[in-house]
Amino acid sequence: MAKELKFVMLLDCYGDLLTEHQRSVMELYYCEDLSLAEIGAPLGITRQAVRSLIKRTENILLGYEERLGFADRLGKMRDCFSSIAEEAELIPDEKLRNAILLQVKRSEELL
Repeated sequence: MAKELKFVMLLDCYGDLLTEHQRSVMELYYCEDLSLAEIGAPLGITRQAVRSLIKRTENILLGYEERLGFADRLGKMRDCFSSIAEEAELIPDEKLRNAILLQVKRSEELL
């Protein structure tokens, strides 16, 4: 599951850098959970061709992450916002607490 989640996150971060074909096959495999045969049939390609495309595209995504590190930084930022929200819940002043939580929510939406 962790590997699948990793590639979903990488696809979310770097999907626009892939070709339309690469991105659509990866989305079908990782996001829609289709089998290799289910992906290949409408495209007129074999299961092995789909598997090869997925493996090549995984390597491309891993290369982007290795060079840019955006997904890692994004995950760390999400963790920070989560920690801020948890600490804000402990603030007794409701108005201040709600103001902080609103800003955290707005910031998370920007990610």
